[in-house]
Amino acid sequence: MGWAGHAARATPRLAPLLHCCYTSLMSDTFLTVQSRGTVALPPQVRHRLSLDLPGAQVRMVERPDGVIELHPVIPVPSDQAWFWTERWQRMEREADADIAAGRVVVAAGPEAFFADLDS
Repeated sequence: MGWAGHAARATPRLAPLLHCCYTSLMSDTFLTVQSRGTVALPPQVRHRLSLDLPGAQVRMVERPDGVIELHPVIPVPSDQAWFWTERWQRMEREADADIAAGRVVVAAGPEAFFADLDS
């Protein structure tokens, strides 16, 4: 049994957090849960996952098996949020499929483009 298993038996409330930290970092690093529930990620992890950028966030998922997953998230500026809507992403996938299938027209310039539209 690894350190996470021993620690989980000793502190059952922290078992999901300890398991998460052990498997996510894949090291024997202990992370302390502060009195307010905060946990500080090591600087090298924050840098590798771009969590040292302004506005970076972590999405927490509590799984039914008691494991807590932390997923790094970089928020999208509000003026770009339209691009990430399901509708727009669906249209992007359709456009990618059209390009991959060769259903595109390449114009030599603006005049040729407008001439093709008029035809």
